[in-house]
Amino acid sequence: MICVKKTLIFNLLFLSMMNYGFGQSEPVDRVIAKVGGEIILLSDVEEQFSLSNQQGGGNLDPMYRCEILQNIVVSKLLLNQSRLDSIVVSEIEIETQLDARIEQILAYMGGDVEQFEAYYGKTVNETKERFREDLEEQLRIERMQGDIVGGATVTPREVKDFFARIPQDSLPYFNAEVEIAEVVYVPKVNAEQKRIALEKLEEVRDLINEGEDFAELATRFSDDPGSARIGGDLGWQGRGTFVPEFEATAYNLEEGQISDIIETEFGFHLLRLEGRRGNNIRIRHILIKPEITMPDLILAERTLDSLRQEIAMDSLSFSIAVKRYSDEAEQSYSNDGFMLNPATGNTFFEIADLDPDIYFTIDTMEVGQVSSPIEYTDQRGETKYRMVLLKSRTEPHKANLQEDYSKIRTAALEQKKGKFISSWVVDKLGDTYISLDKDYSPCKNLDEIFSFSEDN
Repeated sequence: MICVKKTLIFNLLFLSMMNYGFGQSEPVDRVIAKVGGEIILLSDVEEQFSLSNQQGGGNLDPMYRCEILQNIVVSKLLLNQSRLDSIVVSEIEIETQLDARIEQILAYMGGDVEQFEAYYGKTVNETKERFREDLEEQLRIERMQGDIVGGATVTPREVKDFFARIPQDSLPYFNAEVEIAEVVYVPKVNAEQKRIALEKLEEVRDLINEGEDFAELATRFSDDPGSARIGGDLGWQGRGTFVPEFEATAYNLEEGQISDIIETEFGFHLLRLEGRRGNNIRIRHILIKPEITMPDLILAERTLDSLRQEIAMDSLSFSIAVKRYSDEAEQSYSNDGFMLNPATGNTFFEIADLDPDIYFTIDTMEVGQVSSPIEYTDQRGETKYRMVLLKSRTEPHKANLQEDYSKIRTAALEQKKGKFISSWVVDKLGDTYISLDKDYSPCKNLDEIFSFSEDN
């Protein structure tokens, strides 16, 4: 089976491009292959080889480049077809993912923009632009793969047959796992703190009216850490990016105009329109967030504890509690409260993978029991409360259909998707012009794919 791999564009190390050929000592980049309208550079292969070599302890066989090149060819084949099929990736989607990945890197650097810029030799916005095209290509490839395998399904019989083909001595051994659902409750801000926040932003607005610079004031006063460090700049965005109140105000501004104070779920904002390109706008804002006080936190905890008692008395189901009271911004809200394991994409967590607070909470709980409220801090530094339902618990065991049907089904489905992709690739290879630099003729795995060229 042809294996489709794509190096993550936003590997947190962002390894520098390593442009060395098999026998070269000088970094020279050049085109080494063509796949339809797409090209493959020597640096594309060397970047991935360098990363794999580091992960493998530095002893990787140089001929591993042949396998890397084959995987890149498959990716380029998918990319080429995505363009032929006019697959669209929206600017909003690209911008949103760029922002999320940059924020993740900054979080690892403790939010230190100077460290970020020193490491990459570019500003945050310049780094985003540098990787914009790569991210668009990655999303196109993923969309194309989705179109190819969209109809892939497996029947219960296929799942059983898949499991039966696994040799008994090769069956995986699963550690103890749990399934957990949650209700996440956000403390409500009291009226007095809202008044204080509004008055503070009114004072900032007065400073702007007196001639002080909007960007400098954003850096000094804004409670949005992501944009405050760059003068409140939110970059170029399209419709659907912002919450409704914010977006309605932003799109009604003229270039250079400053908005009235508006309120959203995040707090109070002042906006200034920096520019407009078609349906995209560039906004700068100052956010003042009302402070959550201790009485607000106590009230939130009591509210969640009352819900727990209603659930215990069967006067309220956990599922309804999720829909009525849980934070809609949480991933679990749209999954009936179930938390998804980011490492696997399913609802099962090994005990060691749990957040310590949750681990110690469920340690003595029975299946079906709901916990007392747990205070925690989310990724934005906001204090929230959650109560968790221990939905299931398994002991360490060898894989079996009774306890692990959903995992086995997922594995069977992934194998079937792989076959769909492999079949599609073999079909497209016959319809797509592909050529390779003659220096790669020693790659025997590529003999049947490429027409070797003297002039690449």
